[in-house]
Amino acid sequence: MTKTALKYVQLPQPQELSEREKEDAMGAYLMMFASLASSLPLPVINLIAAVVYYYVNRKKSRYVHFNALQSLLSQLPTTFLNWGLLYWILQIYVFENLVKNDFFIAFLTFAVVANLIYFTLSIVACIKSKKGIFFYFVFFGAYSYKKVYATSNLIAYQNEEPNVHRPNPINAPPF
Repeated sequence: MTKTALKYVQLPQPQELSEREKEDAMGAYLMMFASLASSLPLPVINLIAAVVYYYVNRKKSRYVHFNALQSLLSQLPTTFLNWGLLYWILQIYVFENLVKNDFFIAFLTFAVVANLIYFTLSIVACIKSKKGIFFYFVFFGAYSYKKVYATSNLIAYQNEEPNVHRPNPINAPPF
């Protein structure tokens, strides 16, 4: 049984992307601030904002689609982690059903560190996407790249250009 090798569309270089594409890609990473904008400390608001942003902007260009998908996928574990933390905090401090223990302190520390890492990576990705440079998250970058840039994934994009040979490309695949 032979595996068929996927073929990929060449990545656009920063000078080939429009300012609108760069701004739309940057906006995908700003969805992490949705709950702050709504003044509600509910982690689900960020996830809903990321899902809506993805479905509204995914057909604009492959570049925007890639960044919106990567942002959405990276939002999932953070949201689930924050849901668990919110539930636990409510049970301890509001409903008084649970007792604070060492495991809670460890989970709280892990959640804070994970959120700081996610926040830092999202800001870096936001800045790089505004410059037109790809930034691949550890787990989600390669998947997003395969999903968006494989030639077997046919979606009609507004600004699709033919493959052109580019000497010394800045943007390269994650592998």
